[in-house]
Amino acid sequence: MSLCTAPAQEESRNDGVAMESREGEAPPERPAGVSKQNIRERIWDYMESQNLADFPRPVHHRIPNFKGSYLACQNIKDLEVFARAQEVKVDPDKPLEGVRLLALQSKKTLLVPTPRLKTGLFNRITPPPGATKDILRKCATSQGVRNYSTPVGLDSRVLVDLVVVGSVAVSEKGWRIGKGEGYADLEYAMMVSMGAVSQGTPVVTIVHDCQVVDMAEALLEDHDLTVDYILTPTRVIPTRCERPKPTGITWSKITFEMMGKIPILRSLRDREKQAGKDVTLQDEHRQLLKAASQRPAPLSAVRRPWNPPWLNSGSVQGADVPSNTVYIGNLPQDTRVSELKRSLRELGAAPLRLTWQGPQCRAFLQYQDAASARHAISCLQGLHLGPGTLKVSLARQQRASDLTIAQPPDL
Repeated sequence: MSLCTAPAQEESRNDGVAMESREGEAPPERPAGVSKQNIRERIWDYMESQNLADFPRPVHHRIPNFKGSYLACQNIKDLEVFARAQEVKVDPDKPLEGVRLLALQSKKTLLVPTPRLKTGLFNRITPPPGATKDILRKCATSQGVRNYSTPVGLDSRVLVDLVVVGSVAVSEKGWRIGKGEGYADLEYAMMVSMGAVSQGTPVVTIVHDCQVVDMAEALLEDHDLTVDYILTPTRVIPTRCERPKPTGITWSKITFEMMGKIPILRSLRDREKQAGKDVTLQDEHRQLLKAASQRPAPLSAVRRPWNPPWLNSGSVQGADVPSNTVYIGNLPQDTRVSELKRSLRELGAAPLRLTWQGPQCRAFLQYQDAASARHAISCLQGLHLGPGTLKVSLARQQRASDLTIAQPPDL
């Protein structure tokens, strides 16, 4: 099938109403044996050449904001799965704005993923009391997501009834290709881990007609999200997809770099590790070898306590502390140094030396240089060794009281 051809008349609505597809010049047939990226590039190139998208342009490396997206979004009103949904998760992509608005107008709970998952998984969009139609429209935009949202914590009881995602390409069998960064697939897997969705939770995607293409099932992997309904400006396509959706996070596909960029992944990994699941990361073995190779001191020297001179000076200031030293605070009183060391190794942040000050609920880590220290801080953000999150920063940025050893009171 070419990128823009579709049956002239298809009984694709649940109510049996036939819809005519729009005609358009189709690009040349794509060759066999193509990759996901080949398909993405052909879709992006075609939409640009045919002027099928609105701002932002060009569409390359984006979920295309195609012309007619608002019309395509209206088709969701004909789906029973939307009518009965209470909580709806909709991606923040521009072409899905119409669905976000419909969800708010229908008094549904609207959940939108945080951009690149930097501060969590979801934000709940909460319009102000008595919001007008104009305010609801604003709430559905990217600006509204920023101004009218509240974060949803990992421990919140969330049960998503419907998932709406953007796509670059999708097949009538329900096989989906995103823009290549994997966020939609990862968001769904994280929702599974949270218990927010199940195999029965329907997934809808909204695309231009030319984004509905044939693709080989061999392109799909176990972590790829499939869809149950495809909405275009002219069609409603139930895919009846039988391929299982992801059953959770595939940790062997997660890298240390991703763990550093997405703090909530670290929390989910801790939970699944405590539950006895295999949470070995893609590059964990390599990172452990790298960390071991960066320890030049012999074993006997590593075992000796490291007491940096500035720590005992009594009136230390931040400027006195080397830039390669990291401060870890808010350690629980019952934490053992072995627990911290294990977490540091697992996150690829093992230091050259460690100063343990359990009574003060803190530790200091010395790295090879300032760049290594900053990298370690990014890896350790959001780390838990108990109920609270550890405080991690460059030691020289701490208050003087955090850098000195408390003197015992006079007896």
